[in-house]
Amino acid sequence: MSAKTMTMGLIVGNRGFFPDHLAKSGREEMLRVLTAAGIDVVTLTPDESKYGTVETREESRRCADLFKRNRDRIDGVIVTLPNFGEERAIADTLRLADLRVPVLIQATQTASVTCAWDP
Repeated sequence: MSAKTMTMGLIVGNRGFFPDHLAKSGREEMLRVLTAAGIDVVTLTPDESKYGTVETREESRRCADLFKRNRDRIDGVIVTLPNFGEERAIADTLRLADLRVPVLIQATQTASVTCAWDP
């Protein structure tokens, strides 16, 4: 008997006034890491939204519909916000999909930022 392959829904948040390339590269990195770990991923494609991310109400609906169509496969959802994604769109996606699975909020370590302010 073979073990069931884990399948995760992936929501990549985007926020329009932050650099889009961060959302694009963050999505690519998440897909690379999850695939390398042997995890199947259900997520929007770049053909379905800008870089396959979620930012607008329409993209929330589109992603929620995708998750609903795959509800029997999805074991959990990973939310990644590589450029401080639009939280309302993320919340709407999760609410509309109504999967009732665990949700992991993922963060990526970035290069250290130094501050010139000295209190």
